[in-house]
Amino acid sequence: MVKIISVHSFRGGTGKSNLSANLSVSLAMSGKRVAIFDTDLASPGVHVLFGFQASEKDLLINDFLQADAPIKRCMHEVTPKQVRSAKGRIWLAPASMESDKIAKILREGYQVEKLNDAMFSVIDELKLDYIVVDTHPGINEETLLSSAISDALVMVMRPDSQDYLGTAVAIEVAERLDVPQINLVVNKLPDCFEPGSVKERVKSSFDYVPSAILPLSSDLLNLASSGVAVLEFPDHQWSLQVKELASVLETTLNADES
Repeated sequence: MVKIISVHSFRGGTGKSNLSANLSVSLAMSGKRVAIFDTDLASPGVHVLFGFQASEKDLLINDFLQADAPIKRCMHEVTPKQVRSAKGRIWLAPASMESDKIAKILREGYQVEKLNDAMFSVIDELKLDYIVVDTHPGINEETLLSSAISDALVMVMRPDSQDYLGTAVAIEVAERLDVPQINLVVNKLPDCFEPGSVKERVKSSFDYVPSAILPLSSDLLNLASSGVAVLEFPDHQWSLQVKELASVLETTLNADES
């Protein structure tokens, strides 16, 4: 049975979209079939990491939400060659970068139930194992309803005071929605921070042990979203921890099913 993983953060700038892409690739590298839905419609970015450039003929998730385009035609295969060699597949439902379409979706909104139904409608046709949802940051109706259908929520935060406060609110909301599994990820940890101390602060603040503490990496900064780090730097500490997070999610979600 397909598992839905939502990747969320209380604020923007946490590296949420980057983690969504790398987590999806890590899952697919174990031979799984993964679909990514970029629902951060105000500031989409997952497509950049996969080098996807929409042509005038390509339909995007905005076309499904506001023009009733078939959701299947909004799904684009973005499988990197390394993933294909590992027998995995990745599809992306990208959001538009056009300013008028972004303005329209912000002005008029959309029916999130329609988007949730669309996710379930492509499961059988694409024979999916996982759906990864890159959410819009913050607490809003769209994110709440997406989180409510998720099997796991990956909450991404940076090690600063505003993120600690905001993440506490987001976790409380997720718990009230009875999200089965919540995983905390600390991202962009500067060298001056000691990981053990951060781990203890996160544990005492939220009563959750962080599933991963990812370093602020000059290699990733130099990559500048022009590729997927777990493929470009497979032995980097950042990549190794993301792959371990994917492995933990696979194990725990499959254990929940059994």
